Amino acid sequence: MNPLLRSGVIAAAIALVLDQASKLWLLNVFELGPRGTVAVTPFFDLVLAWNTGISYGWFQDSGPVGQAILLAIKATAVIVLAVWMAKSGTRLAVIGLGLIIGGAIGNAIDRLAYGAVVDFALFHVQIGGKTYNWYVFNLADVAIVAGVAALLYDSFVTPGAAKRP
Repeated sequence: MNPLLRSGVIAAAIALVLDQASKLWLLNVFELGPRGTVAVTPFFDLVLAWNTGISYGWFQDSGPVGQAILLAIKATAVIVLAVWMAKSGTRLAVIGLGLIIGGAIGNAIDRLAYGAVVDFALFHVQIGGKTYNWYVFNLADVAIVAGVAALLYDSFVTPGAAKRP
């Protein structure tokens, strides 16, 4: 394996391990479920949410067949991203793709193990006595967003990057 590709595989492995370790710890050691909402800061809480859908909770009522379809789509996406990663020519793109792959696999493991993705991070702000919440997310989601940001940045700063798959 060449050093460039190795950096993407390492990024995927780190994202996957951190994601799964955080979820296992929060579920089995910290026991977030029975604790309910845990205020960490005035703007950040830990809260257990089981997401049976995809991003932002879309397709939550799809049932077992829908879950199988979502897993098949995710597996196909991971394969396509891995091929793209193997063909990429910049370290930033390879690491970005690795982060996306690691995050996607982390959430897929949740679907297989629990039938839903474990989400736990909630940012919020209170303005004028009303609380505004962001979506509940996890470290896999953070890795995916960081990976997409890395790909976007790479596409703007690398000459000809937009022309590569």
